[in-house]
Amino acid sequence: METKILSTSEYDIALAGEILKNGGLVAFPTETVYGLGADALNDESVKKIYIAKGRPSDNPLIVHIAEKNDIFPLVKEVTPAAKALIDYFFPAPLTIILPKSDKIGNTVSGGLKTVAVRMPQNETARALIKAAGTPIAAPSANTSGLPSPTKAKHVIDDMEGKIDAVINGEDCDFGIESTVITLASDVPTILRPGAVTKEMLEAVIGRVEIDSAVLEGMKNNETAASPGMKYKHYAPKAKIMLVHASGEKYERFVNAKKDAFALCFEEDNITIPKVTFGRKSDDASQAKELFDALRQLDERGAKKVYARIPNKNGVGMAVYNRLIRAAAFCIIDLEKPFTIGLTGPTGAGKGHVGKYLAELGFHILDTDIYARKVCEKNSPYLSVLADEFGNDIIENGILNRQLLADRAFCSAEKTAQLNAILHPAILELCRKDAEFPSILDAPLLFECRGNEMCYKTIAVIACAEIRKKRIMHRDNISAEQAQARMRAQKSEEYYKANSDFIIMNDGSDIKTQINTILEEIL
Repeated sequence: METKILSTSEYDIALAGEILKNGGLVAFPTETVYGLGADALNDESVKKIYIAKGRPSDNPLIVHIAEKNDIFPLVKEVTPAAKALIDYFFPAPLTIILPKSDKIGNTVSGGLKTVAVRMPQNETARALIKAAGTPIAAPSANTSGLPSPTKAKHVIDDMEGKIDAVINGEDCDFGIESTVITLASDVPTILRPGAVTKEMLEAVIGRVEIDSAVLEGMKNNETAASPGMKYKHYAPKAKIMLVHASGEKYERFVNAKKDAFALCFEEDNITIPKVTFGRKSDDASQAKELFDALRQLDERGAKKVYARIPNKNGVGMAVYNRLIRAAAFCIIDLEKPFTIGLTGPTGAGKGHVGKYLAELGFHILDTDIYARKVCEKNSPYLSVLADEFGNDIIENGILNRQLLADRAFCSAEKTAQLNAILHPAILELCRKDAEFPSILDAPLLFECRGNEMCYKTIAVIACAEIRKKRIMHRDNISAEQAQARMRAQKSEEYYKANSDFIIMNDGSDIKTQINTILEEIL
């Protein structure tokens, strides 16, 4: 297909309108991002958008109108809240969701009973809608999943040969998509943040909520009620990782990554290759420059990118929303210890895995060592043990371990009491000693709730026969004794069900397994 490159002249706008009337696709500028338009009332035309973009068909589109009154035929009712928002904001980078009328087909709405409508500020966009004589359905004019286009060049790079025409207009003012608010719920709810903020909306219609998927992503069984909610979005080809850290800590961390790029603010002192997206204290500049910055990363051949995390207030929430999706929700949080839990049944080889992780630079928090610290001479925890199991277990400030064992392991109830005392104490010491990055090596990781202080958890397992042989050799015991110890522990299925990752230590390549897991985590 030949893609016509049109100007913003009256003649070319009229030509673009004819293309839309005849069922074609036209990319055009708006104040948010460039849109890829089709006749919103022609389902066959709208289907071409999904094909050109490679867009999932359950991802709904936004319908663009030229005048405020154009919304009435498209919805069942303009509610008082909708009318208030339309009167106050339109034209604006704001999209309103309402129950749809019969004029809106299933393709535009992604199979939903609602429709998303907005009236763009951009004069070229409104002139095109008038020239077409029909509402225009238009997502961003890019290949699905890639950064949204804020310049005509971006559209041409992605869409040339796939659509009928591109209007070569001005760069987009805001640089991120419109705010989307649904009025089809009990409480008006923001489904996608943008330049029109929660505070601005509440000043007009009162209480407004923010959908949990805005900052956290959708669950697998949820239905996307708005564009940009369900899928990985806005992402360059490079792997993006958000870094939550103060400016100095971010700079120190990123400057040590010689094989990567930084996506940062203009003020950041970065020594590795970098691309900036606005100023630290200027959310609007971040929004305007973000998508262009993401595309620059690909142009410069970046493979791995550590991005500075923006704030989550005002327009900053919209910038964060786009970045977290570009990063597929991968965040490295330097403001708290980065700890990975390591566990597994006896004989599986957890210690061997821990040694390799230590070689890679992880700080090992071995709970067996901390268990001994908790019970060392004159430890404050000894008095707690004495209160529970008798003062005679302490002799001259030293714990009589055998006497404690006799009393603590005589029943399941007493064992549970011992664990209730020791486990919190052990974990508290681990928390104090945690560094970036750390491994919490804990045989009872889940039982002592140590997983709650871990970013991710890894279990090392092996088949029963291999474990038995290892235990016999390690502890110089019989097969029957080894088997008894194995029976006293949780099953392999328990570790698989509770852990984020599994390492099979039965002769397989351990280092490759570990490196693959770390690549995904880090």
